[in-house]
Amino acid sequence: MKKTKKAAINWGCFKALLLLILAAGLVLWLCGVWFFNLDSNLVALSVRDSKEPLLIRGSGGQWKEAPKITAAEISQGLIERHSEQGMKWSTLKVSREGGTAAKAAHKILGAEVHVITFSPDHFEFMTSYEKQPKFAVTTAAKRMEADNLWFSITANFRDPKGKPLGWVWHEGVQVNPSFPEWSGCFFVKGGLPYFGPKSLLDDIPGPIEEGTQGYPSVMKNHTTFSYVSMKPDKFFDGSKISYRSLAGMKKDGTIVFIVSGDGGVMNVAEVSEIARKLEVQHATLLDGGRALQYSIRTEDGPWHFAALNTTLEFKHRWLEQQLSPVFIGVRRRAPNIIYMPAR
Repeated sequence: MKKTKKAAINWGCFKALLLLILAAGLVLWLCGVWFFNLDSNLVALSVRDSKEPLLIRGSGGQWKEAPKITAAEISQGLIERHSEQGMKWSTLKVSREGGTAAKAAHKILGAEVHVITFSPDHFEFMTSYEKQPKFAVTTAAKRMEADNLWFSITANFRDPKGKPLGWVWHEGVQVNPSFPEWSGCFFVKGGLPYFGPKSLLDDIPGPIEEGTQGYPSVMKNHTTFSYVSMKPDKFFDGSKISYRSLAGMKKDGTIVFIVSGDGGVMNVAEVSEIARKLEVQHATLLDGGRALQYSIRTEDGPWHFAALNTTLEFKHRWLEQQLSPVFIGVRRRAPNIIYMPAR
């Protein structure tokens, strides 16, 4: 009788300990997801050394390699997440072979790439940054709130001290010097936004009203530049599988952002190929990798993505806080005043 009672007590203690461990594990997992985007980064880590191509789910649920999928198939594979006048946010489901770990990660957690489009008829574009002190590092979510934006995304690369690398224009004034290596750009002239190689600056007349440098430019007139697949150099590794951020424009002026979502890591050729299939005419990369973060306004409230931690201060480089000095902001244009009643 005593042995039975003792065994029951031991079993009860074991169950309590097991439940405590499971609860602690769940809390740690939720903290990892909340602060470090753990689920997304597990997928990214599982394929970072993969030599296999990106697979995109197109029409009919069929998976095809990025170079082989047709424009029609990729368009039909877009899943609409949010739409309003002049704006649409859609998602592509993606995958990549990379062994057992990659297969399990994609099956359980999934991977996606987001496509966000804006019509300049309904939205205006600008640089967004902390004015006091100038270029203090911050987040996309804070810039969205401060400037009442519909969309905000990391723009320039930054140096180790947090200052932007490359020219920045705001309200017609250049507020940061150029960086000669950067070949891409975003700028506004005559109230209209442009994204692509810096040669567009000469093609479009007029003074710069807003703008930032980008790196590298990847496309002009629907043609992808050959260097996106060349060997890496000091600033650029196009073959690296990482979080990517591409901004481009169609011939009709529609602005297109193609960005990594949870687990949706790509190399430069792959994100450029998606852009080409979506009829993007000119395009440049924005700052991606660990620094990538963006925010989207929807009817349900803002939706935020950050590749890594933007909240907690850590010294270790794998966990350190990822903040940026300059963002590109998109805001709905004020309605035209057609009639003013007499007083």
